[in-house]
Amino acid sequence: MRVNRGRPTRTGPVEPARAAVEAWKTINDVTVFLVERIPAGLWSAPVPGFRSGRKTVRSIAVHLHNSRVGWIQTLGSEHGIATPARVVEKTITPRQLAAALNRSSQGMVHLFELGAANGGSIPPSKRYVWRNLPLDVGHVLAYFSAHEGHHRGQIVMLARQLGKPLPREAIEGLWAFTTRVRARRPRPRG
Repeated sequence: MRVNRGRPTRTGPVEPARAAVEAWKTINDVTVFLVERIPAGLWSAPVPGFRSGRKTVRSIAVHLHNSRVGWIQTLGSEHGIATPARVVEKTITPRQLAAALNRSSQGMVHLFELGAANGGSIPPSKRYVWRNLPLDVGHVLAYFSAHEGHHRGQIVMLARQLGKPLPREAIEGLWAFTTRVRARRPRPRG
């Protein structure tokens, strides 16, 4: 179902696994959108409340990619899904991290596709010992969506707390899912 000017219109049945892949791509696009808009002065700003000063806005953003990498390795490597490289926090720029996030997003897409090919669930692997995440595609998508949203929210909150609020365009863009979807779709030629 698609909404057109507030009115639902039928577009035909959507395969759940395909919907999960498309939803994940949008989640990644939103995360990349935010990372690309983190100002230089905020990027390496320390997170208040950490005595060591080692936790920064950059480390939170890097955690998103490196966390994906860990899950891709844990759930997918045994099933032939290539694990992207982790990134080094201290030297990475927002532009480099955006590219890395797009690579790890592709690994996540492969996990969802693996689940789709396996009746809607990612097959268990010998590496997966933390059994608190059901491996059906819906729960995996929900888990990663919540994780990404939590850390995007941390970054937005820290920007405000540190007196470096993100531009309005960046904040509003975090909720522009339709815009992110349209940007991914090829434009019809005519």
